[in-house]
Amino acid sequence: MTRLPRASAPARVRIRPMTADDSDEVAAMRVRGWQHAYRGMIPQAYLDAMDVAAEAGKQRARLAAGDGSVANLVAEAADGTLAGWAAYGPYRDGEARTGDGELYALYLPPERIGQGVGRALLTEVSGRCAAAGLPRMFLWVLKENARARRFYEAAGFTPDGAEEPFEVGGVAVPEVRYVRALVG
Repeated sequence: MTRLPRASAPARVRIRPMTADDSDEVAAMRVRGWQHAYRGMIPQAYLDAMDVAAEAGKQRARLAAGDGSVANLVAEAADGTLAGWAAYGPYRDGEARTGDGELYALYLPPERIGQGVGRALLTEVSGRCAAAGLPRMFLWVLKENARARRFYEAAGFTPDGAEEPFEVGGVAVPEVRYVRALVG
């Protein structure tokens, strides 16, 4: 297994499973994260229309309806606030499941970017996937999201050549797939 470098201080967070009580903070983090990271990549009208309360409802519903195949983790700061959120599970290749893992989401409040929280979450997810015997982990990232692409590349992920459009707000936004070996 390839190890990621340890998160650098000051990312002193406790990573734990997400609960329904975290839904409001996770929703706010996701909405603010999209509005911050995807400005200029996603139609602005879509970003402006994102609603934290609606997203919190979706988060609660996904947690309640989950079959256990998707794991949601949060990074909790010393003051009890959430500093990050990640979701992962089996790789989705259309309707088929493969024997690989996939990082579905990793979001931080914009003010937490660069503090090591994202690295701590990614390290935890990678470790859990490796411990489950998954040989690889995939993720999709917006092609134009240079900051995220640098982050994942620094963590050992490489683009594998696959691209797909992601439809959002009536616009096709290209995504690229990244992969990293976990065991072997």
